[in-house]
Order: sequence, then C-alpha cells, then structure tokens
Amino acid sequence: MNPAMNKPKESPPTSLDALTRRIQRDFSGMPPQFQVGARYLMDFPADIPVASMRRIAAQAGVQPATMVRLAHSLGFGGWEDLKNIFVQSLRRAPKRYADQARRVVSGGGRDTLNESAATLAENMKLLAHLNADRLPLAAKLLAEAAHVHVAGFRASFSPAYALQYLYRLFRPTVTLLRGDAGLLEMELRSIKRDDAVVIVGFAPYSQEGQRVTQAARKAGCRLIAICDSVVAPIALKADCVLVFPTETPSFFPSTTAAMALVEILVEQVLTMAGRKAIDQIQRTEQQLRDAGAYLEPK
Repeated sequence: MNPAMNKPKESPPTSLDALTRRIQRDFSGMPPQFQVGARYLMDFPADIPVASMRRIAAQAGVQPATMVRLAHSLGFGGWEDLKNIFVQSLRRAPKRYADQARRVVSGGGRDTLNESAATLAENMKLLAHLNADRLPLAAKLLAEAAHVHVAGFRASFSPAYALQYLYRLFRPTVTLLRGDAGLLEMELRSIKRDDAVVIVGFAPYSQEGQRVTQAARKAGCRLIAICDSVVAPIALKADCVLVFPTETPSFFPSTTAAMALVEILVEQVLTMAGRKAIDQIQRTEQQLRDAGAYLEPK
C-alpha cells in the first residue's frame, strides 16, 4: 500500500504567510502544472482578490481546473476558500495601538531591550528575502522617471522624507508630497505621465496614501509602493512593490526596516547613476557647507 494513502490530510493554511510556507515546502514535489499555478499565486498575490479564477488561470498559462485542483491539494475545499486567504490578508484589521500598549504594560517585567533588538534584527534579515528580486526594478523605474514624487503620511512620513532627502542629494528632481494645509490635491496635479510616484505606508493605511496612488494611476505614471504587504491597498496597482516587516514587541508597528529599505533603495539608484551622481553629491555637500549648514570643527 502506498504510504501516502495513509498520510492524514493537513488542515488548510489560515493566513497568507502560512500559505506561502506551505507552497515553499511542497513546491518541489508538485506536478509541473501545479508549480506553474502556485508560482503565479506567489508572484502576483495582488491579482488574486480582484480577478476571476479564469483570468488568473489564463494569465498563469494553465487550465481553470488546474487552479481548483491546486486549491484542493493545499487542503482547501475549493478555489474560493483559497482566494479568501488573499482577501483576508488584504482586509485584515490592524492591531489596535491601545490593545498593544496594554499588553506591553502588563508584561512590564520582561527583558524589553533584548526582545525588541531580536525582533528588529529578524525584520532586517527578512528585507533581502522579500525584496532581492524587486529592488532592481524599483531602482530602474526611478532612474528612468522624468521626476520623482515621494509620499508617506503619519508614521510613514519619516521613511518617505528620508527617501526624498537622500535621493535629492544627487537628484534635484525629487519632491515630497506633503499635503500641508489641505493642499494635497493641488500637489497631485503636478504628477505627469513620465514621472514616478513612490508611496510609503503600512496598516492601518491612510486615506491620503490611497489618494496618491489613485492620482498616479490617473496620470499614467509609474507607481512604486513601499509597504508591509503585497496586497496592501496602495500596492494592488503598483508597478513595483517593496515590502518591509513591521513586527515589534512594542505597541506601535516598527518602521526600522522601512528606513533601512529606503536607504538600500537610494544606494541602488546611486549605483545606477554612477559618476554623475557622485559629482552632484559633491556639489550639494559643498553648497551646504558654504551656507553654514554644518558645525565646523574648531
């Protein structure tokens, strides 16, 4: 008797992360057509909540029945159950800050320094795994754009500002969409077809961030989303998505990995720009010194 016949059926994954781990674990043993379908699920997760199964199958290059059988092989009752995993990830309710704060306060005796350092270190390790294949495209889109617009609101403002500040050291045509005094709509009018828009955000996602993505799509320019999920609202119609983890034992999502990702992205763009960028940085730095921006050693 085939031992596989006696193997108990596994419960279906209950989250997108769990589904990803299941596919990664089983991929090498899947039939070729299942591998094609599974690869599409992992490569284009933003399509799954918004497209029909037939359209997804056609884009993947398999028959619709293959996607149904793939869902069954992963433990689901059918395609809709598999699709719901992607929908739930898109709509998942973010953790309430107050609830997290209560947990932190109630565990006041724990070693918060070591726990926080370990969590942030793990976030940093994930950056390469999540973005190795995506970073070159993001850098290329920025380099090719006539003008780059950067936006991030509330807690996402810091990494957005860092990206604009660093990039502007060697490229003058980079601006920050701030929306001060309720003027965001006026700022969005400056976005043109040959530009690129970078939007930074994590759950709970801001209304302003969604307006920026809509304006970018309406203008027909390139859109790069730097966010916490490939199925975040700001990522669904992006040309490129860079992902950062926000895990932390504290009460507020961590932006440490987001800041690191922004710095890495600017480094990639600098490498592509080459000598011209180095000359511009040298001029910018000298201008700042001449203007008295820095304290000079005595």
